Amino acid sequence: MNPQQGGGGGSLPLPQSVKGRSASERLQTLGLELPALAGSTYLVPHRTVGSTIHLSGQLPFKDGELLGQGVVGRDVELETAQELARHAALNCLAAAVQAVGDLDRVRIVQMLVFVASTPDFGQQSNVANAASELLIEVLGENGRHARTAIGVAGLPLNTPVEIQVICTAV
Repeated sequence: MNPQQGGGGGSLPLPQSVKGRSASERLQTLGLELPALAGSTYLVPHRTVGSTIHLSGQLPFKDGELLGQGVVGRDVELETAQELARHAALNCLAAAVQAVGDLDRVRIVQMLVFVASTPDFGQQSNVANAASELLIEVLGENGRHARTAIGVAGLPLNTPVEIQVICTAV
């Protein structure tokens, strides 16, 4: 299976842009900043069990506003879904930093990407690739991860993308 499709066993070399700089510097170079996460009565942004940190599923919120709604392949184009996945991944990084205290200590272990999509969409991995790319751009080798991308009938608040991450501190 082609790595662009979500499979493949080997890892490609890191882009030159991620070498030799801190994760915080790379984030700033990308013109991004970690958002503040909204609180909830019913859940916490992260839970640590041993050395493993489980992050709650993150939606593509920015400044308290959900950036998109609908079903990919019907209401939402692939490119829009990819941008929403990047925002959800950024929120995952914010939750991870809450857990470990410093972006440079975050190592992503596994990412699960849910894409609300039509039954015939079939490009869930391409949506997830945008989130994977962001994690690698920011964290370098610590951003590489195991991943699953699946299509679902619907997600909370009618969002097109939700991302759940398992990480650890380095």
